[in-house]
Amino acid sequence: SDENVSINSETSVCPWNSDNFLMRIGLKGKSLNERPPSNFVFLMDVSGSMNSPDKLGILKKGFSTFVDQLTDDDRVAIVTYAGAAAVLLQSTSGSEKRDIKNAIDELGAGGSTAGAQGIITAYEIAEENFITSGNNRIILGSDGDFNVGPSSTDELVELIEEKRDSGIFLTVIGVGGGNLNDGMMEQIANNGNGNYEYIDKAEQLDKVFIHEYDKFFTVAKDAKIQLEFDLESVDSYRLIGYENRVLENEDFENDSTDAGEIGASQCITALYEIIPASNPGTNLASMEFRYKKPDESSSRLLSENISFSPQPFAESSENMRFAVSVAALGLMLKESEYKGKLDYPMILEWAEDAVSYDPFGFKNEFIDIIKKVD
Repeated sequence: SDENVSINSETSVCPWNSDNFLMRIGLKGKSLNERPPSNFVFLMDVSGSMNSPDKLGILKKGFSTFVDQLTDDDRVAIVTYAGAAAVLLQSTSGSEKRDIKNAIDELGAGGSTAGAQGIITAYEIAEENFITSGNNRIILGSDGDFNVGPSSTDELVELIEEKRDSGIFLTVIGVGGGNLNDGMMEQIANNGNGNYEYIDKAEQLDKVFIHEYDKFFTVAKDAKIQLEFDLESVDSYRLIGYENRVLENEDFENDSTDAGEIGASQCITALYEIIPASNPGTNLASMEFRYKKPDESSSRLLSENISFSPQPFAESSENMRFAVSVAALGLMLKESEYKGKLDYPMILEWAEDAVSYDPFGFKNEFIDIIKKVD
């Protein structure tokens, strides 16, 4: 049996040593000199629903932080939308950081939300300033409360799909709570050759705009993974999560099928629960990975074999144990029928035992979340 999964940015931990595999597809972090020149368009929602510190306020801080990462070869334009779309700042060199930040500082919120018109305008500006062999990307910041023009998920996805082949990638930053349309914004990003991030507090700004800045540089698009389990070793299996990523078997080799994008230094984790055969062999599964270079239309194929060497969970890698704790919390919060004997003290113990490497405090922040839920 096999399983096809379209992959994207769900988590940043890897369950096994995979540096060699990452280098083969260019996923290792890029130094400043290795990054191509960028043509960025900041698309800012300044409608009335964004008028709070945890929405427009946090976006302004985030984009100002982002500006500090720019080189002189980069360019930035700013498009805003409320009742209509407007170009606040024409494409400007990254050397003019003060001018860009001044434009961001001037942003204020009010009015209705013509999100679709803002998207159209942002793509027009990105196309006018397109950098051949460069990094061309729109970064949309919003709570997703679109209420003027096309506003349903299906309408917006259709609009984004029309722009997908332009060579312009899309990052969506979700902010705030209450009327946050999280699902719609994730689907826009998924269908716009991009990624989705959610920021709920100022502490997340450094994570998205500094520590994971390389994710704004796509190195693999339409990435797909296919696993074929060895039936001599595995009686049955279940993929945990990724319900909105599963592809039909025939889509794996179909280069016209849209899939996920991966940025430099980014790593993806997919967890499977398996029931081993009574006398398993040494081979667990074969894995095939298809991806396209950002400027190519034909996919490349890489293959790896995964050996089967069962061991107690407590002896597995720290990354593996932490990834399982994250998935387990999700199962508990969703009251999944597959949660088995999980409980919050068990999840907390797994997470707390897997924090020896936590340079930016992200793991400890997750532990605090478990404690609050429990």
